[in-house]
Amino acid sequence: MTALAEQLPRIFQANLDRLFVRVIQPTMDALMLHPVLEQGEAASMSEFLDRAAAQVDNYTANEAAKSFVLTLAGVFERQLSIWTTATGLTDLAKLRGFQEQLLAGAQYASLDLAIDDLGAEINEMFTVANVVRHGEGPSCEGLRVMAPALWDNTAADYIDLVPGPRRPSETLRIRRNDLVRYVRATTRFWGRADPLPMAVTNPPYWLS
Repeated sequence: MTALAEQLPRIFQANLDRLFVRVIQPTMDALMLHPVLEQGEAASMSEFLDRAAAQVDNYTANEAAKSFVLTLAGVFERQLSIWTTATGLTDLAKLRGFQEQLLAGAQYASLDLAIDDLGAEINEMFTVANVVRHGEGPSCEGLRVMAPALWDNTAADYIDLVPGPRRPSETLRIRRNDLVRYVRATTRFWGRADPLPMAVTNPPYWLS
């Protein structure tokens, strides 16, 4: 392994950590969230407007969370491409696409993607990003099978504000714990691919 390829996993892990700790986590913590959205006939116009504002608050927080998944997936995909190129994997295997690069990189670094559901959570993150980007389609259908917990039609804290027929991609729910799972998986990947001394193989991100 070249000196550059040896350094990249640690750099990438640190960059993802800074993105999460300095940008994603503070932003999500600052957004207003209401545990229950009141429905039914409002007693006054003031109450009606407060309920509408609460619906918009929760919808906006979910949109922000989905956008942050798209950001994490995009950063990790770019990092993975740089690393596989530096290690020579891209040229040797003529890899095409995220999945091939992930599997080849894991094999190269002797990573077992089944441990801690590492591969499953990275793949889920990437599929969520595709759904956020494209809406309905094969990725959305696959995600509903892969991660049905990301949909909850009985949730009391979310109302789809998009008019017209209810679309699965618009009712996809991303919560803080999902963002934690995704940053934990991506930083674990880089920590376990890191060949240098004192690698952080289990970054301290905890589910609430």
